[in-house]
Amino acid sequence: MAEDRYGLTLSTRSASACEAYCAAADVILAGTDGEEVLLERAIADDPTFALAHAALARARFLRARLPAARESMVLARQHAEQASERERSHVVVLSMPIEGKTSEALAATRAHLERWPRDAMVAAPATGVFGLIGFSGQPGREEEMDAFLAWLEPSYAGDWWFDTVKAFSECETGRLAVARARIERSLEANTRNAHGAHVKAHVLYELHEDAEALRFLDAWMPGCAKEALMHCHLSWHVAVTALALGRSDRAWQAYREHVHPGGAWGPPINVVSDAVAFLWRSELAGESRKPELWRDLREYGTTSFPKAGVFFADVHMALALVATGDVDGLRQLAAVLRERVAAGRLPPGAVVPDLVEAFGAYGAGDWDKAIGLLEKALPETVRIGGSRAQRDIVAKTLFAAYLKAGRSEDASRLPRH
Repeated sequence: MAEDRYGLTLSTRSASACEAYCAAADVILAGTDGEEVLLERAIADDPTFALAHAALARARFLRARLPAARESMVLARQHAEQASERERSHVVVLSMPIEGKTSEALAATRAHLERWPRDAMVAAPATGVFGLIGFSGQPGREEEMDAFLAWLEPSYAGDWWFDTVKAFSECETGRLAVARARIERSLEANTRNAHGAHVKAHVLYELHEDAEALRFLDAWMPGCAKEALMHCHLSWHVAVTALALGRSDRAWQAYREHVHPGGAWGPPINVVSDAVAFLWRSELAGESRKPELWRDLREYGTTSFPKAGVFFADVHMALALVATGDVDGLRQLAAVLRERVAAGRLPPGAVVPDLVEAFGAYGAGDWDKAIGLLEKALPETVRIGGSRAQRDIVAKTLFAAYLKAGRSEDASRLPRH
């Protein structure tokens, strides 16, 4: 019987289909490129290979191609009827986020992993800042993620994928020395692991080793295809790191070529959040506003997220509305979000509309209101999703508001960001 890299049996008699599927699984786990070609090859060699269809659905879902993801998952479910018990469960669990059953998906993931803990393709959707735990909107999501990974760790000794996600969890919970050692080990095992490069960039960001981070990224990025899932976000790391080092030309080059809509390739949530965060950070650092870039970004964001409720995108779109002077749009966004909070349909709760209103107050020069709302929101900001580095935009804006209000002592008490 064929097996995957984790020793799990695969219901295919085609050696070539097995090989292509296993290679594609590693591409998905690494966040690089070429997974769809590999999976289409696996399916061509064995059209009844349920896990290949499920992996293709997952790959398309990660790239925000939802109709195509659903089509692939229909085929996965159909062919899983003739597969093993594990594979039937694997397909059901992976189908849940694609079918909009996110509230059920984490419990199903845990139940599956109780029996088959080394099923990394099932474990992976629960990891990361936009995963089932990371995007839950709950206040203790970082600690929950760490506990989830600690539970799995005995089953993944020395595995490069597991070391990547565990290092990220250690980074986000403040254990930077441990995270650094682990991510170095992961990258030694798989040097072209884009998620690993991403985690290393985060560890160096938290350690304030900006020069080392830019050296690493400049050496690593040339081998990362623009089609890779992580290319846009890694380019954002290049841009913000160069900006922090005062290398403005380098920062803007990375931004225009690989982060801004039209230059970037990436899922819309990454393009919106990364582009907004860079432009806003550049202004906080003293750069002049670029109205044409903000207009492009606002148009892209409103097209990609026409309705409020994707809370990480909502917070960032508020900044695009501020930068383009859309006061009515800000009020409408805040009102819709307040309605969703009241109806219990916004998992992070009031922190999302609080931030929208805070940014609006900042844009209007109402420093006292902005400070009050930002101070209230700051302890709850973890609930909006994203990493520490991404959420720093809130603390940076509060720092700037303190200075504009003449409250330099309060600014000095904020942690360095």
